[in-house]
Amino acid sequence: MRPILLQGHERSLTQIKYNADGDLIFSCSKDHRINVWYSHNGERLGTYDGHNGTIWTVDVDSETKYLVSGAADNTLKLWDVRTGKCLHTWEFPTAVKRVAFSDDDNLIACITEQRMGYQGAVRVFRINRNGTEQSEEPLSIFHPIESKATVLTFGLTPDTIITGHESGKLTLYNTKNGEELATNKRAHREVVTDIQLSQDRSYFITSSKDKCAKLFETKTLEELKTYATETPLNSAAIATKRPYILLGGGQEAMSVTTTSLRQGKFETRFWHKIFEEEVGRVKGHFGPINT
Repeated sequence: MRPILLQGHERSLTQIKYNADGDLIFSCSKDHRINVWYSHNGERLGTYDGHNGTIWTVDVDSETKYLVSGAADNTLKLWDVRTGKCLHTWEFPTAVKRVAFSDDDNLIACITEQRMGYQGAVRVFRINRNGTEQSEEPLSIFHPIESKATVLTFGLTPDTIITGHESGKLTLYNTKNGEELATNKRAHREVVTDIQLSQDRSYFITSSKDKCAKLFETKTLEELKTYATETPLNSAAIATKRPYILLGGGQEAMSVTTTSLRQGKFETRFWHKIFEEEVGRVKGHFGPINT
């Protein structure tokens, strides 16, 4: 496997997202910029400029019409994918750490950080897909209890939201009123760092600093598979049309400055989804894989 190198960011990446067709990649970074690339050759197609802080998160709708991003400048932004124009900005008291579109593209959910006396919150907004005025008021807002939410995605339908937490637990919420429908308090032993759905949304994968990635059933949060590694994980993805899981992470740069790349574990790992066996690794990074 020969990786394609995409050079266009000046600081470390925070999240990457493919569009539904798989021909475009959207990347965001600590350099305050979102880039869009052709996936087949790595050519940069354009940028989305407007944030004034680290951009933590990005998502694109199923039609590749709208893009949404969240950043450390305490804003959530909606963009026109084709023109790069910022269509609307929502402002909050704290940073936006995660965003997600619903599968029908009509809703956006975001997590705002628990900080400076403000509670961490999940907010849901209904999007006006005509591109005209957007509502400032959320459709719903709720505050996860016990442990702050770190990642989220919509569930099997737009009526539910799944969150991963600092304590390692997973929770399924009703989108409209924040009612807790199901919880798995022992999903992971440490913070949940990523959550990504399968193509049919019937199951999803999580990664964690506890060095494990796991598959869960979307409706019940029942654990299906476990992929145990020897390094903290920052991201996990489910390959489409192939029975593989991709995992990335590594020790933080400060703790591996005097060790080799191999010891830092800066490799993308491929695991067989069904048999729970590692089948290969791809080198190339010189620091922890964030996404």
